[in-house]
Amino acid sequence: MISLIGTYECKADAKGRVMLPVALKKQLATILPDGFVVKRSVFNKCLELHPVSEWNVLMSEVNKLNRFVKKNNDFIRLFTAGVKMVEADGNNRLQLPKDLILFAGIQKEIVLSSSVNMIEIWDKEQYEQVLKEASVDFADLAEEVMGGMQIEQ
Repeated sequence: MISLIGTYECKADAKGRVMLPVALKKQLATILPDGFVVKRSVFNKCLELHPVSEWNVLMSEVNKLNRFVKKNNDFIRLFTAGVKMVEADGNNRLQLPKDLILFAGIQKEIVLSSSVNMIEIWDKEQYEQVLKEASVDFADLAEEVMGGMQIEQ
């Protein structure tokens, strides 16, 4: 499992191509040739960029769902709606699909935000708005999510 670090501001060109920032490219160097899966986020109006190796791990869990349960089929259909394979071109750019750009409301200014083993792709204004709204409750959220954990040293 990879662990990505950083938040990067960059631009999407008129064709929806995004140049990978150098620091992110270095972190992805060993897996860059394998490509990525880009999809709609479940909880936010952004995109998720999964390295293929991480996507395969995630899909192995999804594939354990019983397909004879309607809710499972509905989940799988919605979870994989609009999923596309993307690869970096010779200039280390990723081509974001138009339908996913529309879903995420991506304009020219974007944010690539690492999220452990994948990267969220946000329209910059939307990203800043979500951070602003979430910052009010972050202390409570941190306590609820992480407060009971024992941190190993």
